[in-house]
Amino acid sequence: MRTVFLFLACILLFIPAPSYSENTDLIQETQEHPLLDVASAILFDLNTNTILYEQNADTPIQPASLTKIMSIYLALDTIAAGNARFDSPVIVSQKAANEGGSRMGIRAGEEIRLGELLLGMAVSSGNDASLAVAEFIGGTNESFIHAMNEKARKLGMTNTHFGTPNGLPVKGQYTTARDMLTLARNYLRRYPWALSMHNTRFLKHQEYVSWNRNPLLAQYPGADGLKTGWVRASGFNMIFTAERNYHRLLAVILGAPDAMRRAVEACRMLDAGFLVCLQKSPSVAVALTTLPFDSYKVDLHKSAHEAVERFGYVSSGFRKKRAIRNHMQAQVQQKRSGRQKMTKRRSVKRR
Repeated sequence: MRTVFLFLACILLFIPAPSYSENTDLIQETQEHPLLDVASAILFDLNTNTILYEQNADTPIQPASLTKIMSIYLALDTIAAGNARFDSPVIVSQKAANEGGSRMGIRAGEEIRLGELLLGMAVSSGNDASLAVAEFIGGTNESFIHAMNEKARKLGMTNTHFGTPNGLPVKGQYTTARDMLTLARNYLRRYPWALSMHNTRFLKHQEYVSWNRNPLLAQYPGADGLKTGWVRASGFNMIFTAERNYHRLLAVILGAPDAMRRAVEACRMLDAGFLVCLQKSPSVAVALTTLPFDSYKVDLHKSAHEAVERFGYVSSGFRKKRAIRNHMQAQVQQKRSGRQKMTKRRSVKRR
């Protein structure tokens, strides 16, 4: 027995233990070959206050419309302080009405309630609504932007500078995935009910119909926010959150190459995160290797389809709106043709 023990001990002496350098090489390889096809990302467990995954989370990039989270945050702070109300009337300036990009559809000289503008920022990603809110809350657009940057510093967003209230690109405006996570965490902690705005699927203002660009809504189980963004300088961005079995995850993706890649990578991140929460995977990185991109199917225009079904059209931000209208008209025509055929058949039988 003693001889056997000595033999096993000798074998163990010759088995090399994993070295720190080998672990370092593995980490380096992961950084060189990121698991998500995006510029940067970060995933956070709100229940345990733990970062579950990060990828180039401190790389600076244009925030695009994720900026609107900060703008809504400041407006809600103003309301909470008693300096404004949700039903406060806002007169839309010519400058706000003419703001380009995604729109809510407000008009110069129009009087609209502040709460409606906030909904237009959350749902329509309205650049026009954002500027109207900035001018109302800040007095001037410049004063509001200054307040945005002051708020960012107070929240600890050390690698962020805002230059517009809506995310339209300007020189010197930048953020990081980590800072956007910091913003979203504080925002949801302070105003958790705001998710009701962010998961609204479409919005009609007068005759202007717009839709929520978040592709996870009504497609990923438990997803209920938060904000998408795109400018050419950054690519496709998104702050997103989902809750399952009272467990909430919050994540940020910046710089996805296209809208579909952003949507699928978001689904993969959340799936990987929930696998870790259920103790079915040791880490998000490991879980991601088991979740192939091609296994996910996302309808990027689901909310737009539903808006068309309800209103018959959408007004902006939808390049395929004509195709959808034609598709809907074709479906209606097909149903009418089917009814006509049924009527003819019944007439023949009666004869």
